[in-house]
Amino acid sequence: MTPLLGLFDSGIGGLTVLRQVLERHGAVRCIYLGDTARVPYGNKAPSEIRLIAAEVVSWLRNQQVSTMVMACNTTNALARDVAEGQAGGPVIGLIAAAAAMVKTNRVGVLSTSATVASEAYRSSIEALHPGTIVIEQACPDFVPLIESGDLDSDYLRRVAQKYLEPLLRASVESIVLGCTHYPLLIPLLRQLLPTSVQLIDPAVGVARQLDAVLGTPKVSHGEQLHLEDCCFCVTADPEGFATRATRWLGERPFVKLEVLQSCGYGH
Repeated sequence: MTPLLGLFDSGIGGLTVLRQVLERHGAVRCIYLGDTARVPYGNKAPSEIRLIAAEVVSWLRNQQVSTMVMACNTTNALARDVAEGQAGGPVIGLIAAAAAMVKTNRVGVLSTSATVASEAYRSSIEALHPGTIVIEQACPDFVPLIESGDLDSDYLRRVAQKYLEPLLRASVESIVLGCTHYPLLIPLLRQLLPTSVQLIDPAVGVARQLDAVLGTPKVSHGEQLHLEDCCFCVTADPEGFATRATRWLGERPFVKLEVLQSCGYGH
């Protein structure tokens, strides 16, 4: 039976994970859920995030998803156990994938306030690489600014400089993009960081982990994405999501509005 992946995030950020998966594996059967009615997740209480994760995972399971991909770091940090308990199948996460990609001794982590408070990245990196110095920086303004769609504003640039300053002062050698929205800022971050600082996108590690589910990689980077087997659903503003997603997918997707009750695969 061909695997059916279920990916979820609060908005467009999880598309950075989907893009890495499609670039590595070509056409993939998947359902992507953007919980846009409740974006951002990062400023919500842990108890609320766990309830949201339970609801979203339950909905995806009802769509007959065979493998769950937590394309959201905040739920990954605070509700991984919830997802594993309700998914009914394998759950692929971002944080362990990122920890496995760390190769330097001084690591910065950019993430949401909720993810920083959980210390999930610090714990995972230190467990895998004892002695590594981990500096975490909460970036509460990033997700709302990215979801607004204006990635070229002077205000966003000033905010990014403010968030990077503590990491540069600590002489980090690599920075984990600890929210799936943040890879959308890579061009800006490259302008603001020394060339010696490595950026780590956990989505790359997730795409590699999915080799065990999807088989040997099939597509070379640079080819157009194959979206024909992808179903895109949101909980609010489908047209706005489609507009924002176009820039990152290379074409405008058809997006369904859902209330987490029915989104049958096979549109």
